[in-house]
Amino acid sequence: MTTTPGGKTPSAPVQGQGSTSAWAGGGVIFAGVLMTVGGVVSVFEGIAALAKDDIYVPIGDYTFKFNLTSWGWIHIILGVIVFIVGVAILKGLHWGRVAGVVVAALSILLHFLWLPYQPLWGLISIAFGVFIIWALCTDDRSHTVI
Repeated sequence: MTTTPGGKTPSAPVQGQGSTSAWAGGGVIFAGVLMTVGGVVSVFEGIAALAKDDIYVPIGDYTFKFNLTSWGWIHIILGVIVFIVGVAILKGLHWGRVAGVVVAALSILLHFLWLPYQPLWGLISIAFGVFIIWALCTDDRSHTVI
């Protein structure tokens, strides 16, 4: 048995205390990629909403109604922010991970309100947001990809 200077015996990390799941570790990188790609897609959604009002037609009557021009600008602004935060996560910056949780939560809310225009994509985006929050909150290592 080996000892460290000072006479203490090193111990292996216990699951859940200082060690992380491989899913969460890879999930952080995947979350960064999802956020960068999702940000670009959101910008394109916003441009499409601004370009023509007949591209997105709401399905049924919905409580939360906004003008498509407003939705276009919301998607463009949030898309740029999501892209920047995704790049920060891929660079391994701590503020990017914190901002990633906040922006993913905001994106979940946005896509919930966007459901009458694109129900399937809205549900997929909500699921991605939940995964991003989980991955960023469970992994305690910093990852640098770019």
